[in-house]
Amino acid sequence: MRIALLLWILCLSLSAENWPGWRGPRGDGTSLEKNLPTRWSATDNIAWKIAIPGKGHSSPVIWEDRIFLLACMAEKEERVLLCLDRRTGKTIWQSTIIKTPLETLHRLNSRASSTPVTDGKMVYVTTMKVNERKISAPNVGAPRMITPGSFMVSAFDMKGKKKWERNVGEFISAHGFNACPILYRNLVIINGDHDGDSYLAALDKQTGQLQWKVPRENKTRSYATPIIRRIDKREQMILCGDKSVASYDPANGKRHWIIDGPTEQFVASMVYNGKYAFVTGGYPERHILAIRPEGSGNITETHIAWRVKKGASYVPSPVVVGPYFVIAADNGIASCFKAEDGTRLWMERLGGGHSASAITAGGLAYFVSDRGITSVIKPGPTFEVIAKNDLKELVSSSPAISQGQIFIRGHKHLYCIGKKTN
Repeated sequence: MRIALLLWILCLSLSAENWPGWRGPRGDGTSLEKNLPTRWSATDNIAWKIAIPGKGHSSPVIWEDRIFLLACMAEKEERVLLCLDRRTGKTIWQSTIIKTPLETLHRLNSRASSTPVTDGKMVYVTTMKVNERKISAPNVGAPRMITPGSFMVSAFDMKGKKKWERNVGEFISAHGFNACPILYRNLVIINGDHDGDSYLAALDKQTGQLQWKVPRENKTRSYATPIIRRIDKREQMILCGDKSVASYDPANGKRHWIIDGPTEQFVASMVYNGKYAFVTGGYPERHILAIRPEGSGNITETHIAWRVKKGASYVPSPVVVGPYFVIAADNGIASCFKAEDGTRLWMERLGGGHSASAITAGGLAYFVSDRGITSVIKPGPTFEVIAKNDLKELVSSSPAISQGQIFIRGHKHLYCIGKKTN
């Protein structure tokens, strides 16, 4: 029995994954874990539910038995990093990231929207430091005054002590701040797309010293988080934003290729299925593109494999599930495409608006609505709903998966869904 127990623990440890940053270990919403919960309610199949102080849309990240997320304490004008116990939800520590006046923002944004990232040794966070002035908002339809500021990156150790803080550059956006950092080798990389002199930048993980910084030509706000893959014998950091889709070398910021448009502003992150890089966006037009991520220079006319407009999302990021590209638009209408050629297999209404990005595990796709209802879908030729699960709480954050459990942050609580663990 001892041997059987040890083998069971070993199998569990081999299948379990950390969820270390935005959209998980691969940055694309995928989990390799099996037998995740598919059915729950506000009270059933909930390991624990804990009230979260302050407000924020930062998604939870998990490293072993610790959960990290950001919150804004509006009364104190304070942004904080929370560390919770994954097994119970209880707070282990809470550290102040920055004290700064409250920035102006879009009604769907928050003042703690950026998701942190961790390597198990440090936790890296991004915030905006507001300047003591207001300016007329650029790139908006109706004139209004907004608060410009600076893009701040901070690093904390696993005990909550701040190790370094760096001002990367200015940040101006009528929609407020959100930029999820990613890790590559010894670098912390950030997307500084905004309505000013925008940029991509990389900092040393240990010291915060700037390693490279490259300008973005179109000076247009976008909030997409890059993904990094080895494609065409090159390390490629791919992202949409700044009126383009582009690939960069994450080691030095040198651009590999670029596609013009297909629209101006982006929020959803891209995904990659081993052949195509998929983008969905944005504003003022909506497009879904499948891109062959090869070549050099401007590949707009040569490397778009397929394109559709109907059913594209602006905010929610999509997922790839086997041969299928699956997406839920902001209005809650979901579509399933053949990833190979863009054939739409079905288009169905899930209900309610959607802001959260999709996740996938075990051949299923999970879509969380703004009302807190998770639709569990089995992608395929026909529309198959496995379950609809209502937490009865508003949700603007994206879910996370770790150690057989699903974590969803509502506007007031963090939920751990699945069996309790020791």
